Amino acid sequence: MNKLVGSCKILFLLPLLALPAVRAGAQNVLPLQNIKSQAELDKTVATLDTELFDAVNRCELKKLAGLIDDNIEFFHDNDGLTLGKQSMVDSVRKNICGTDFHRVLVPDTLRVYPMKGYGALEIGIHQFLHSRTHGATGEASFIHLWQYKDGAWKLTRVISYDHHAVGQ
Repeated sequence: MNKLVGSCKILFLLPLLALPAVRAGAQNVLPLQNIKSQAELDKTVATLDTELFDAVNRCELKKLAGLIDDNIEFFHDNDGLTLGKQSMVDSVRKNICGTDFHRVLVPDTLRVYPMKGYGALEIGIHQFLHSRTHGATGEASFIHLWQYKDGAWKLTRVISYDHHAVGQ
């Protein structure tokens, strides 16, 4: 179980470390000032989530790094606190790259809330699947705080909690 928990943390960290900044207009991601509805905010954050975890799942560390803030804070219920972009990228490289696990968002669990003048809060549940069997091995809840600054969305805070085996 400890290896699963470590793998879950690493899977979560990968997308944070390697992705390049998603600029306004790229891949249907709007700048904060152009978002006029909840639907537009939901689509923007869902796209950011996909970009983040595609980078993690593919071990694209440069892309991951581009999506996370230099001073990111990552709180993990089992592994504690990780501070800073380089520590996050290193953790993903060490714990996620080359493993048989990948992260998927549990359908219909994503919730997005505006954070006036800052960006958005993302809440959801994700599972960690075995790449070969496609069977879920673990599940956790997460909170992401996204900031829109200097023309780019960046992940600034992550809380990953309630890690457990699927079905528990």
